[in-house]
Amino acid sequence: MPSRSEFLFLFALSLCLCSPFTRADTLKITSTPPGATVEINGVVVGTTPYEEEVPGGYFHKTKTALGRRLQNPMAARIRLAGYTTKEIQMTEGPMNWVSLKGHSHGEYWLLKLKSFHVELDPISKVFTGNITADLPKASDERRDAELAPEPPLEDVIALAKPAVVRLKGLGKSGSGFFVTEKGVIATNAHLVRGEGSLIAILPGGQQLAANIIHIDTDRDIALVKVEGDEFPYLSLGAASNVRQGETVIAIGNPGDAMPFAVTKGIVSAVGKFSAAGPGIWIQTDATINPGNSGGPLLNARGQVIGINTLKLEKKNVSGIGFAISASDLLAVLLKYYPDPLSPGGKQLLSSPDSTAGAKSSPPGQEFGTIELREPKAAEVYVDGKFAGDIPWSSPLAAGKYYVIVVKSLGQADWSKRIYVFASVHTILTPWPE
Repeated sequence: MPSRSEFLFLFALSLCLCSPFTRADTLKITSTPPGATVEINGVVVGTTPYEEEVPGGYFHKTKTALGRRLQNPMAARIRLAGYTTKEIQMTEGPMNWVSLKGHSHGEYWLLKLKSFHVELDPISKVFTGNITADLPKASDERRDAELAPEPPLEDVIALAKPAVVRLKGLGKSGSGFFVTEKGVIATNAHLVRGEGSLIAILPGGQQLAANIIHIDTDRDIALVKVEGDEFPYLSLGAASNVRQGETVIAIGNPGDAMPFAVTKGIVSAVGKFSAAGPGIWIQTDATINPGNSGGPLLNARGQVIGINTLKLEKKNVSGIGFAISASDLLAVLLKYYPDPLSPGGKQLLSSPDSTAGAKSSPPGQEFGTIELREPKAAEVYVDGKFAGDIPWSSPLAAGKYYVIVVKSLGQADWSKRIYVFASVHTILTPWPE
């Protein structure tokens, strides 16, 4: 027979186990339309409507050492072929659990809601308008461009500034810029993550609701959209055309300073920089402060060559800022806009659905196209980077090998190393019978 002290301990234990802080509860994720793939923290867990039993401690503040606590943040990614992908920041925190005796037992997070719902937007209705891009030039064309006179910087700024916006969320603010005349804005992923929507403030003071339509966390690139037409927008310049030492201009909204401010510098370096993340990075001594994030880094001809992303914060270090290249932004946009225009309005690449079955290229450009049609909603990775969901088609620079990987729930990854030939449209079939 248990002693009195043992009995009191067992009684207290039963109260803890029966409390709402330890009982299991149901987490629900739904979408309109249903049938979308649900991915939580990078792991595919099912399709909408999705339900899972989770410990009650995931929803309630910790009151006892017993029961389970959520020891990491949770984010869900909801995707369906033909619709824009939505991301949900599901948790709040971190919180520090301190016992009644004042001892810290570590950090934990809480789920914000028991039920999350997303409205998925058709791609055809969201990604409207045109993008313009100055793709890599042949050596003779590049020489001609270098010899062409550059306009005065004040004229470049005057033309570019109307296309720059200030973005404000609940707890963050930064910058962005229009990439189409139909209201699509490019910015940084770290600025929009966790935000349901943002406010876009135009240079003239007009405020518009901005909905998040795409997040690429690997490249730290996001796209948001405001409703409207005939917005001024900026042309993108390829990273391969960026020269070390050339003049650059950063436009953005730094801290509590005057909005839509301009700083000037040079390209200090350009290339891979793993400490900042994947992709091509442009290092510059143009001042980039908090609030500049997401704004354009322009060359002296007014083309966007990068998205201002961060500055190096170290003791005895100054004048070092980084922008993710416009080529990385273009790689994101080409998933939705297969027909970029030249700055003069000329079409650069034909549609992937062209009856000719091949892409044409401007002089000096060599591209091929890779297309996958099945299985629907499977993920496509190119050289280890997420490229989109099937159905998927993309132009790739010709004359080199790429590793194409397809990931689908319930199957082993399919992989193929393929050489891309100029002006050839190749349709791949994963897991052929």
